[in-house]
Amino acid sequence: MSKKVLIVTGDAVEALEVFYPYYRLLEEGYEAVIAAPSVKTLHTVCHDFEAHSETYTEKPAYQLPAHAAFSDINPEAFDALIIPGGRAPEYIRLNESLKPIVAHFFEANKPVAAICHGSQVLAIVSEHLAGRKLTAYQACRPDVEAMGAIYEKETLHVDGNLVSGHAWPDLPGFMREFLRLLR
Repeated sequence: MSKKVLIVTGDAVEALEVFYPYYRLLEEGYEAVIAAPSVKTLHTVCHDFEAHSETYTEKPAYQLPAHAAFSDINPEAFDALIIPGGRAPEYIRLNESLKPIVAHFFEANKPVAAICHGSQVLAIVSEHLAGRKLTAYQACRPDVEAMGAIYEKETLHVDGNLVSGHAWPDLPGFMREFLRLLR
């Protein structure tokens, strides 16, 4: 039986950070389920770095169907978890059904991968992150440290079952390390 991976996200997810892992999982023969606050068509965004801006810019990107709502997810049915970035993490972490899902993966020591602003979701299970090392987009460093974790400046980091990445340019290494844990 193929392994099953849960991807938790919502509107304004960074397009590369959700599509790249999703298609890599399918390419490897894994089942990938995209869950969001509700079953709907999600609107992704493209974050990019442009010379005129001191931070990233955001543009509309592709549409993406969410397969399931958080409230319908049984995390025990999944072998691993991916948390993409973008702006989605800042609001999906407020959904009351998400915390027990994310906590399950740490309690069961299953692979968890969070990239960019995905670390904002990890804050809802800070009890599982205290003293752990991870990386995230540099603007998320205060959030990482506030949850009691140690912020790593490197753009890719693995700490036990947790793979973390700085941003979408790090996706090749991010997925390589995640797939290594999943296998």
